[in-house]
Amino acid sequence: MDGHLLIQNATLVLPDRVVEGDLRVSGGTISTIAPGGGLSPVSQEDVIDATGLHLLPGAIDPHVHFREPGHTDREDLESGSRAAAAGGVTSFLDMPNNSPNATNRATLERKIALAGKKSVTHHGFFIGATKDNIGDLQSVEGMDGVCGIKIFMGSSTGDLLVHEQEHLEDIFANTGGIIATHAEDEERLQRRTAEFRHRTDIASHAECRDVECAFLATKRAVSLAKDHDHRLHIVHLTSGVEADWLHRNKGDLVTTEVCTQHLTFDQDDVERLGERALMNPPIRYTEDRDSLWRRLKDGTIDCIVTDHAPHTLEAKSVGFPNSPAGMPGVETSLPMMLTHAKNGKCSVSDVVRWMCEGPARVYGIQNKGSLIEGNDGDLTIVDLESERTITDSDTWTRVGWTPYDGMELTGWPRYTIVDGEVVHKRDVDGSLRGTPVALPGSAGRALRFG
Repeated sequence: MDGHLLIQNATLVLPDRVVEGDLRVSGGTISTIAPGGGLSPVSQEDVIDATGLHLLPGAIDPHVHFREPGHTDREDLESGSRAAAAGGVTSFLDMPNNSPNATNRATLERKIALAGKKSVTHHGFFIGATKDNIGDLQSVEGMDGVCGIKIFMGSSTGDLLVHEQEHLEDIFANTGGIIATHAEDEERLQRRTAEFRHRTDIASHAECRDVECAFLATKRAVSLAKDHDHRLHIVHLTSGVEADWLHRNKGDLVTTEVCTQHLTFDQDDVERLGERALMNPPIRYTEDRDSLWRRLKDGTIDCIVTDHAPHTLEAKSVGFPNSPAGMPGVETSLPMMLTHAKNGKCSVSDVVRWMCEGPARVYGIQNKGSLIEGNDGDLTIVDLESERTITDSDTWTRVGWTPYDGMELTGWPRYTIVDGEVVHKRDVDGSLRGTPVALPGSAGRALRFG
């Protein structure tokens, strides 16, 4: 009803405390937070009784690959946003390695227009850097829906690559906003790929794309940021060596992120899951996973993402090294992290700080990330008491599988709410997939960035 919603009897996860109470959304905006409750319904207002449930800000996933345009057999903006909504994610930032790549204003305008027709959640998009598109990068600065510049310093999925020093210097010196880097050293990567060509065991992936490959590029990117006084975000951090170095050296200009799967899996899981766990940079080792947790908790790592990068199981089944790298994850990231919280790895407030507040702060996303009066009514109501086992058939992603198949997770969203409107709901005794509520294009807006 036009974003008018009252949630009663919830456990509210506020920025500074967790408390029982009510929350009202008026016209899509959080208008009243009432610790202790006591709010009564008014006319034209939907009401949700959240007794026994936790109310969180909607999660923000600032690193997804929704594959549109070009590869909509794997994902498109509707299916990806549906999956996001099913997982309590109310905003996403989509990467530029599409077909065609999003490397100019016209391509970004088309993606934003498509999202306006198809997405059920809020959305933003990166523009991809090339060796010679400085003018294009400059043309989208301050544009609604454009969150920053993505540089692939090392080869990954797609053909976007900028690794020569002169071109990197040009981008850092002559653009504004935030630069997000896929930090792997291309020269070392190419050299080691040739050296490891005879290996077909999946364990060799992390040996080939080793820690030094990532560390060289991370140090180089930080140096460029400091030399040019430019905001830098290092995406999908994977190693303890990098995390420990950033703890000492990142300063105020640099932020970073970690993927849910790098906090969950290690080398044993790669052996067990095979190509399902194949991604770039790789899942590494137990000691790396433990270091990433430590640096997440001490604030070195600013936020949690998924790098949702769907490929079909048919494509994956060709086997390593020919299997494509990447896995889906946008609809399981919040339950996975809330399961970690239930198991004592962190608190629910930590999860909100890393998955809601952190991405909003890193990218300057306006009016998002916290339960604060005046912020947008982007919310998720989760059940921390019910554990459910997810299977491939429970997923909304178009590729129809999850690396967490067979795992028992808690914290499944009962309601996902965008601007005060329910876009996805899940009955306590119903299907784990839940029920989509919003029509394509009826919810979600292009995000604005400060």
